[in-house]
Amino acid sequence: QVQLVESGGGSVQAGGSLRLSCVASGYFQFYCMRWFRQIPGKEREGVAAIDHQGGGIKYADSVKGRFTISRDNDKKTLFLGMSNLKPEDTAMYYCAADIQCRDAWYRVADNDYWGQGTQVTVSL
Repeated sequence: QVQLVESGGGSVQAGGSLRLSCVASGYFQFYCMRWFRQIPGKEREGVAAIDHQGGGIKYADSVKGRFTISRDNDKKTLFLGMSNLKPEDTAMYYCAADIQCRDAWYRVADNDYWGQGTQVTVSL
């Protein structure tokens, strides 16, 4: 099992930057990690994914070139660097841990472990 705690969200103006962190306990290095986001009334959307060793990086088209996913297994931490933020990036952001690295990384999986989320709000 793994427990996840996100932080780093906040309110920024369009064009600004934030860096989200997801600190894990447990066997973090064995898990594929993803970032998702969700706005009220909509399904959770996959944002980025990274495999156990920091490779296999994938991004949603909407964030390519602006967001960067990374991880530090020694510190059991997952990161999401976000730049050139847009109002449409406003959402609750969640990290997810999955023992499998799935082709459909952008979908919620039954075996996912989740953090409690951190809110990102981008204003004009």
